[in-house]
Amino acid sequence: MSLILATPSTASDRAKIRAERPGTFAFQRLDGPNPYLVACRQMPSLRTLLILGRTSNLPTVWSNCLAGWWLGGGKNVRNLFPLLLGSTLIYMGGMYLNDAFDAEFDKQFRRERPIPTGAISVNAVWRIGLGLLGSGAVCLILLGNVTGILAVLLVLCILAYDAIHKLITVSPVLMAGCRFFLYLVAASTGEKGVTGEAVWWGFALAAYIIGLSFIARKETARGALGYWPCCFLAAPFLMALMMDGPGYLKPALLVSAVLGFWIARCLRYTFGGSERNVGLTVSGLLAGIVWVDLLAVANCSQTLAAVFIALFLSALLFQRYIPAT
Repeated sequence: MSLILATPSTASDRAKIRAERPGTFAFQRLDGPNPYLVACRQMPSLRTLLILGRTSNLPTVWSNCLAGWWLGGGKNVRNLFPLLLGSTLIYMGGMYLNDAFDAEFDKQFRRERPIPTGAISVNAVWRIGLGLLGSGAVCLILLGNVTGILAVLLVLCILAYDAIHKLITVSPVLMAGCRFFLYLVAASTGEKGVTGEAVWWGFALAAYIIGLSFIARKETARGALGYWPCCFLAAPFLMALMMDGPGYLKPALLVSAVLGFWIARCLRYTFGGSERNVGLTVSGLLAGIVWVDLLAVANCSQTLAAVFIALFLSALLFQRYIPAT
């Protein structure tokens, strides 16, 4: 194999190189496969990267950040961008590592995932996942000591979940812990910091995630699915009943009605007939996280409420193109 560095001398040469490497005349391979085309074929597609990061769930991560920030007193608007950026990178890194840890499992039970299909190598997924997780942690650590400590706890919880969630039956608790710590991270960036409201709503969201996750476990497992996980989905409603902030009750009743309708709509795909579709239930409940967040801050401004609604619609839209689980 040999390479030459030269400017093509004829029109046919230029046309040939343009067809192989648009926009450049630098290198022309004389024998063997074109290295540029080989490299392009080895690069994972954008869709593969988006699927690995489960990016359809990002609107729920952003709504967690906004709700936690608001419950922490809000106002420090300058912290919002690094909070959203860091949380996005950490979430996507965690999702990449989830597939890396589950590579052998997916080869047997989820062959449509990117690693079993050969769309990307497991080593590349490890590298990208660790890079995203580390970059996100740095973004959050720079926001202050309290935020940094909580961010480290969040990262450790994510790593623990990714590593052992297929080995223990209570792994949904670890998943819930990830969202709980994300709430606290977000609250720490607000003017008041981690408030009691932020902690209690973090627990309410964690309970919702536990119920959702136990239902999701049946997506790849056979057997009867009990109704008991649905009890955890009621936690946000119980939390709302205990809230007595100024101007909270009326909007909270409205948001509770919407959330209740949405949960019932999602559950009917699994419990409403002979044809069980756990995937539709889980993806719908994941989008419903945004309504849980809005319920937590039901007395927020109309502008912020509109942002939450936009995030919910975005989650539904993204799910049409990128699988949520």
